[in-house]
Amino acid sequence: MYIRSFVNITSRAWALPILSSMHAGIAGRQAPLLAATGASRTAFAQSMEHLFELGLLERNPGYGHPLRPEFRLTRLGMTAAAIANKIQSVSADEDQDLLRRSWTLPVLTSLRAPSHFNDIKRNLQTISDRALSQSLKAMEVRSWVSRSVDEAARPPRSLYSAINTGGVISKVTAAEISFT
Repeated sequence: MYIRSFVNITSRAWALPILSSMHAGIAGRQAPLLAATGASRTAFAQSMEHLFELGLLERNPGYGHPLRPEFRLTRLGMTAAAIANKIQSVSADEDQDLLRRSWTLPVLTSLRAPSHFNDIKRNLQTISDRALSQSLKAMEVRSWVSRSVDEAARPPRSLYSAINTGGVISKVTAAEISFT
């Protein structure tokens, strides 16, 4: 999977938990998925629509009611769901709020090796400086990212590394996501 697709998928908070739940065998209907993810109805509906528009979900023909359709994963959706399930399996329940932020996972994917701010930004072309800075700070507070300053460089530059849970997630996503 390419990083641009990954960024699109993670732009909705509940997209990864929905994909992970479907990969784990939960039926592609609203009630079971709502119970599994804990999302609000509005956020859930927006995330489902988003996944449908990205071509990761499709209606399951012959199943469900027109007002309560049943969905299934497409071929591309199966790949994304497998990645989502790996990410969900290595993270704790208290980490889910950070994982649902739109730039957390793409930034961690970019941190497969220690990187400078501009290197991360170059890998994630659509991210703004502010969004990247806030994402790195939030992960630093949770000890998912460590920041060290290279004093030998002029001007001094910060070097970011994925550590602890962030490091594990970075390794999982780095093996699956391509930047080209």
